[in-house]
Amino acid sequence: MSTEALTPDRILEATEEVLRRYGPGKATVVDVARALGVSHGSVYRHFRTKAALREAVTERWLEQAVTELAPLAEGPGPAAERLTTWLSALFAAKRRKAGGDPELFATYEVLIGESSAVVAEHVDHLVGQLARIIEDGHRQGEFAAPETGFTMIARAVFDATDRFHDPVHAAEWSAPDIDDAFAAVLALVLRGLRA
Repeated sequence: MSTEALTPDRILEATEEVLRRYGPGKATVVDVARALGVSHGSVYRHFRTKAALREAVTERWLEQAVTELAPLAEGPGPAAERLTTWLSALFAAKRRKAGGDPELFATYEVLIGESSAVVAEHVDHLVGQLARIIEDGHRQGEFAAPETGFTMIARAVFDATDRFHDPVHAAEWSAPDIDDAFAAVLALVLRGLRA
């Protein structure tokens, strides 16, 4: 038995390792408990069900992107430059995760499919960051006033760049022309926003 305090973070870290090793179809709460050196009942005290544990792992993974991107959305500087940096950072982070740990990335694709509410909340956070950048751009005179509101325009930008951040497109991210395709979409988005 482990003498280290059992915390939700420790459980989530162990769950990631178990998911990486066994995949989402075979990983169990008993496997997570075994990896931690505790009983499965100890894990259930923190996460009531296997679904709750899987949802928490998914939420933690998605939250990393929101946290990494927040300073870019809040920072100073021209909005077009911040928008370019934000979208580039999102694309780079997704590519890094897909290429750096393909087993875990594939697992998260499955888990994301199970956690639609968590994914919807994640997208709302990202769209909110985009909306702040676009609203700043309007205030600075860089971007035109949106007819439908800043959040609606931000959602359109998010959807327009879907190919470069949605995991369903991960197989395309290593294509030789993907950076050129990204640059072309980004240029089109910026032209559409300009005042």
